[in-house]
Amino acid sequence: MIIPTEPIGSIPRPKSLIDAINACGNGTDAALDPLYDAAIRDTIQRFAATRSPVITDGEQRKYHNFWTYSVEGLANTTPDGFKMPFSGGHARRMPRLRSGPFRYAQYADRYLDQALGYARVPLKQTVISPSALSLMYPDEGIATYSREAFIEDLLQEHVKEVRRCLEKRAYKVQIDFTEGPLALQLDPSGTLLESFVDLNNLALSQFSDGERQHLGVHTCHGVNAKGADGEDLDCAALLPSVFQLNVVNFYVAVAGTRDPVRVLEVIGAHIKPHHRVFIGVVAPSDPRIETPELVRDRILEASRYIPIKQLGTTDDGGFAPFFDDASTTRDAAFAKIRARIVGTELASELLHGERK
Repeated sequence: MIIPTEPIGSIPRPKSLIDAINACGNGTDAALDPLYDAAIRDTIQRFAATRSPVITDGEQRKYHNFWTYSVEGLANTTPDGFKMPFSGGHARRMPRLRSGPFRYAQYADRYLDQALGYARVPLKQTVISPSALSLMYPDEGIATYSREAFIEDLLQEHVKEVRRCLEKRAYKVQIDFTEGPLALQLDPSGTLLESFVDLNNLALSQFSDGERQHLGVHTCHGVNAKGADGEDLDCAALLPSVFQLNVVNFYVAVAGTRDPVRVLEVIGAHIKPHHRVFIGVVAPSDPRIETPELVRDRILEASRYIPIKQLGTTDDGGFAPFFDDASTTRDAAFAKIRARIVGTELASELLHGERK
């Protein structure tokens, strides 16, 4: 394919694993290890059956969600932190930090350890952004631990996590920037969003140009953010700031947005020569299974705005960002992924033929 294609991350867990987690009441119980292992092995096998050139482990072991996996269980936190609403009716609280120093409880490279034993194609690993975790620090401050000290520790932990993933041969490390739309809701002036971008860039500045070739940012959807008019915040409003992030790869929801053409127009206006933009061509939130032909047509439309050499395809988002989300079945997720891959092949053939 002349157009690369990658998944975002999560795949619905098998019902047997979800039921076992609920029965234990603790997703970290060692008794669950065989079930996690089976779920990871099956996920990778089913990814292989789709002929996906890049895969993930489906985030099968991220117990609660993609957002707080790195800080679950920290002794110096309380559970009553910042509350973030997500589309689909979910709401999740960030733990509140009550004392320093700030350290991750676990790093995402631990998920690669197991998946690499089964994968025969490149693996990508998702991580949460520093700007999302910055919401753990309380507005009133901590007398013995300044915000400046917290930010320094936060950046150090994020960089450490990304490097650990790269050292374990992650093909890509994808930074989830889910809080971007919320920043625009809380502060329509864009100042908060700019501060989030600046914070993430402080971390990204610590990587070499070569390392940044393997880094990307996923944005749009997820957070249930509303604008001043009560409408869902448009992905297009977020993108000019997102493209200021110092990475090479961008994963942008398009298929399920209110006005896909406008999103593509904004991408075309702000993409830089060294960027690769993976556009969402299937929508996990849509219960219908896209056909390869629909995916093909979405890519052909995108090629009017994004140079082919800078275009990639992806899913709008993960298919199960929370382990208890059963809105999409495991079979449906892989059917959508298969449609993305075949549709990308169809578009690649047509676009390659046009350029011969």
